[in-house]
Amino acid sequence: MSLTFDDGTFIRSELVTPLPPPIRNVGIIGWMRENLFSSVLNTLLTLFGLALLILIVPPMVRFALIDAVWTGENREACLDPGVGACWPFIRAKFAQLIYGFYPIEERWRPNIVFAAGAILLVPLLVPSWPMKRLNALLFFVVYPIIAFILLTGGNIDASSFLFQRFGLIQPITGDASIAGVNIAFWADFVLTALVAAALVGGIIGLIGGNALSAGRAVLLAFAAFGVLVLAWDIDFGLRPVETRQWGGLLVTLVIAVTGIVASLPLGILLALGRRSQMPIVRLLSIVFIEFWRGVPLITVLFFATYMLPLFLPQGANPDGLLRALVGVALFSAAYMAEVVRGGLQAIPKGQYEGAMAVGLTWSQMMRLIILPQALTLVIPGIVNSFISLFKDTTLVLIVSIFDFLGQLRASFTDPNWATPVTLYTGFAFAGIVYFLFCFGMSRYSLFVERRLNTSHRH
Repeated sequence: MSLTFDDGTFIRSELVTPLPPPIRNVGIIGWMRENLFSSVLNTLLTLFGLALLILIVPPMVRFALIDAVWTGENREACLDPGVGACWPFIRAKFAQLIYGFYPIEERWRPNIVFAAGAILLVPLLVPSWPMKRLNALLFFVVYPIIAFILLTGGNIDASSFLFQRFGLIQPITGDASIAGVNIAFWADFVLTALVAAALVGGIIGLIGGNALSAGRAVLLAFAAFGVLVLAWDIDFGLRPVETRQWGGLLVTLVIAVTGIVASLPLGILLALGRRSQMPIVRLLSIVFIEFWRGVPLITVLFFATYMLPLFLPQGANPDGLLRALVGVALFSAAYMAEVVRGGLQAIPKGQYEGAMAVGLTWSQMMRLIILPQALTLVIPGIVNSFISLFKDTTLVLIVSIFDFLGQLRASFTDPNWATPVTLYTGFAFAGIVYFLFCFGMSRYSLFVERRLNTSHRH
């Protein structure tokens, strides 16, 4: 409806109904025009990508699903010409790929470790789950001790393990005891615990210059060391299982989780040390980081396994898996330190000045202001390091530790399953397993990144 004047002009009293957008600019056609065929170059790249998919995906699907063999008791089922994946081989070797040579009658213990880890990890990863501090305490402190006891059997002679095997401190001679308590051993234990606690507290105190933080670190380290040794000395009635019997996915997860959990706090300490105002601390941190980053992980594992005992006191012979764990943790910590340092350098100077202006101590400033922002900025780098560490666990095979991939390669030697497709089937299965773990970490990091990235929301 409109009003018309004598000169021919008019005023419209109602808005014109908007026309619908062109069909080719909305829906799936519009999305394709905008994202796949918006230019000549994008069109060529889209066609090239489609050609690759047609070339790669159908043969893979045909090999893994359509032409695959699903039932069979031995190699005879997979010898027919033109057959695809030999999945009965994976089923026959599945337990070995998960547990290695762990005793069959004792495999309920790793099952409990797997289940407890999943039960504690899930609420830790869910942001809305309550009681995060209790959950973190259980996962990072209680769970490792329980897992260690279950997997090894516990009842370890702490005196022999700490002193005679590692040669840290020579045990006091004599059989003096009071009410059945070995005074000689506990004297050595207290001395070693004090040395370890003082070392931890000294590092924190030197980096932060905060005596209170250093004192708390000393008490925490001493208490943790004492609880661990007490747990070792308790006889739980479990059958001892040496680490050389471990293998498969069990070893892969032990190495990966230990490296991930240990490398992040060590990397943070090294990053703070490299940015410290104390020349000695900064120099030591730089030397440590550059040394470990300049040496291949294979060399680290080889040195830790075969050459480290040559530099230890006579009779000291640390467990082979423990040597690999230490080497992987230190190697990963050096890379993690540079990732964290990049986040620390991205924090504006005003954040430091504002924290100091309101009277925060160094530890409070780092814990409440600086590190949360820095770690949020470098989440992609941190998760990338975790994924690389998880895949690098395959290198432990060079030191005769059979992780998941090493156990798979050992399974290929079984003549009962020697077929032309066994090798391809095994590596296809390994690729699926590694992809699931790495893709899961990647997607979770994206979820956390989106949740914490509040500065650019509209």
